[in-house]
Amino acid sequence: MAHTMVNPDGLHDPVPFGYSHTATVPAGTELVLVAGQYGSGPDGAVVSADFAEQVQQTFHNIGVALAAHGLDLSHVVQLRTYVVNHDVTKLGPITGAVQKGWGTKPPTQTLIGVASLATPDVLFEVEALAARP
Repeated sequence: MAHTMVNPDGLHDPVPFGYSHTATVPAGTELVLVAGQYGSGPDGAVVSADFAEQVQQTFHNIGVALAAHGLDLSHVVQLRTYVVNHDVTKLGPITGAVQKGWGTKPPTQTLIGVASLATPDVLFEVEALAARP
């Protein structure tokens, strides 16, 4: 693996919340940037109005995008997560999906609450930065 996640002593343990505090990527590592993915099927239409289902589909789509480069979720260093009308009830589905995809080694992640995304039916979107070993 080309990157290392570090959760320094003196900061709370972020892993149960679905992220790591810091990551290092060695010089010369190829980076793959994944544009904002959302809960769409191959036709671009949102697969469900349900927030949790959109979260699951979004992370599936990130996996598909990474596979096009011969990578998988384990190569992700950073996530930028956008949640429409964020509230604490939405953390469960997000944390669950991150734990399913990364286990005890989640990438760094910033969650941003937003009023809306590209279309009214999109409730969740994620950008990813991956490092090729």
